[in-house]
Amino acid sequence: MKFSAILCGCGAMSKGWLRAIASNPDLADTLTIVGLVDLNRNTAEQLAAEFGLDSVIGSDLSEVIAATRADLVFDIVIPSARYDVVSTALKAGCHVLSEKPMAASLAEGAALIDLAAETGRIHAVIQNRRFISGIRRLRRFVDSGAIGDLTAIHCDFFLAPHFGGFREEMDNVLLLDMAIHTFDAARYVADRKPLAVYCVERNPKGSWYRHGASANAIFEFSDDIVFTYRGSWCAEGERTSWESQWRLVGSKGMLTWDGEESFKAAVADGEPGLLRGAASVNVPGPEHDAETHGHASVIADFIAAIRSGGQPETVNSDNIRSLAMVFGAIESAKTGRRIEISA
Repeated sequence: MKFSAILCGCGAMSKGWLRAIASNPDLADTLTIVGLVDLNRNTAEQLAAEFGLDSVIGSDLSEVIAATRADLVFDIVIPSARYDVVSTALKAGCHVLSEKPMAASLAEGAALIDLAAETGRIHAVIQNRRFISGIRRLRRFVDSGAIGDLTAIHCDFFLAPHFGGFREEMDNVLLLDMAIHTFDAARYVADRKPLAVYCVERNPKGSWYRHGASANAIFEFSDDIVFTYRGSWCAEGERTSWESQWRLVGSKGMLTWDGEESFKAAVADGEPGLLRGAASVNVPGPEHDAETHGHASVIADFIAAIRSGGQPETVNSDNIRSLAMVFGAIESAKTGRRIEISA
């Protein structure tokens, strides 16, 4: 079964989607980009020329859907436009795969879940950071029980990207635009429900962002698991990986991952003394290579769900829990209170 797709939002991020599709022979054979939609027609025309696309180009999604009779919409617009794009596509009978975050508010996210159910279409979110080798390895290592019962996840994220453009004018830029990747990955690794959060957010001296370039959050997950996040998008100097630095604490030992290639795990070896000895534990490599290619893996999972009639891993009804972590952290930062997460 082949699918025709419209790409809605033709800015810089759309190129990553198109490259991901081209990099996967199955996706390249399965998907045809039949439409490009952008408020700036010239932006869409430039994208078509760069990638050699013979697509219908327009600024109105409804009109392009009608002209192409597309099966899918790839939603790559800014968050404030997401609800209108996704609802238009679902009502027109299209399945939708969105950029993160899945909505600009929890109310809009809940409404999109209801609309997807009403229309019988899938709406999922491209949480590409959970579809990388390191995150899959963390989850399988936790599931193996090698360090006992998981009790805590700690993540550090310190980078200083000078993007320019809309990010530098956003409210809550780190929490809303980037931290959701680590939040979603932590929720996946723990395989537990987020229950509450306390967060402190700042825009540090020297920040070139307008608001919220730094955040420190403590999340309570079910089964007494704690997840802490320390992050900054204006931290010049010694950087972490884009995937954060991770420390998983279990009842028998710990695992650290630098967000790149270095995994280290050890458990207590039973030696007496104030600080007991530790024995290294091997961290197995990835078992399912198809799950570790970021955007391409999310898109493939989305297509497989449409074919099977099942649900993709990042379906909106699950992903709203990651969105709730973000908005819970934002509310906590604004109010100075611990916020319960209900999604």
